[in-house]
Amino acid sequence: MSGEAGEPTVAVEELTRRFGAFTAVDRVSFEVRRGEVFGFLGPNGAGKTTTIKMLTGLLLPTSGRGRVAGFDLLRDTEEIKRRIGYMSQQFSLYGDLTVEENIAFFARLYSVAPARRAERRDAVLAMADLAGSRNRLTRELSLGWKQRLALGTAVLHEPPILFLDEPTSGVDPISRRAFWDLIYDLAGRGTTVFVSTHNMEEAEYCHRLALMNRGRIIALDRPAGLRAAMPAPLLEIEAADGPRAVETLAREPGVIEAGLHGRLVHALVEDAAAARTALPRALAARGIAVGDVRVVEPSLEDVFVALVRTSGGAMEA
Repeated sequence: MSGEAGEPTVAVEELTRRFGAFTAVDRVSFEVRRGEVFGFLGPNGAGKTTTIKMLTGLLLPTSGRGRVAGFDLLRDTEEIKRRIGYMSQQFSLYGDLTVEENIAFFARLYSVAPARRAERRDAVLAMADLAGSRNRLTRELSLGWKQRLALGTAVLHEPPILFLDEPTSGVDPISRRAFWDLIYDLAGRGTTVFVSTHNMEEAEYCHRLALMNRGRIIALDRPAGLRAAMPAPLLEIEAADGPRAVETLAREPGVIEAGLHGRLVHALVEDAAAARTALPRALAARGIAVGDVRVVEPSLEDVFVALVRTSGGAMEA
């Protein structure tokens, strides 16, 4: 994968942000290298957005230290802002401007040299596949195309680091995949990309993931590494009544966690061999028909749920 050699483009140590008595980000430390797609995964209120706001110079840390693109997080926030791209949850596009007018506006905002604006405009239109829609009002675009345009405007000034805060919320799977193709292309060209998300499919696309809960990083690894580190075996159970099966299993000895996974039931257990015998009996005793019971590799969602539970559970909304 990209991003394994050279000096880190982002390095933070003990990064903390408090709002009065509430600690939103609690002593977070990590490094990210050039060309890496680095994800923040966590429930709402986990601290993902607050962390990104500190890394982008929008919010000063309460304590801790770090460097972004070679500049100090505490002293050089304006230098950092000039060297990053940022795409928020709420697109900052202007609906009453055309696609090309939005690009021109952001080119001036990011101080793209006048001699390069036409070149960068054409590059963004090509990247986002919007050349044929350059004169359309932006409000007429679908959400997926707005998303591509927003990404294009965020990289007009060719920043070495790009921050995306839950960028694909509400878009369809095809548009999401097309968006990620653009991200991979940028990373392949050396751009470091940060993505905050709570979408499990999206998290699988990242080179590495920091799982956050209650302001802390509770795990940091590649998606495959996180799955391999699952602390207990996982059973997948075909049950006629999934919700009742989960309710029943959650009370059974030896079951650490139970939940629905599509139409199937996933149960994290202490002893797989014993559970494969005991759990179907427990379900049958409640009148719940059981089909196949098998040990499976955990999904990222299984890992996420287990780690959030063991770290105190998600914050109340």
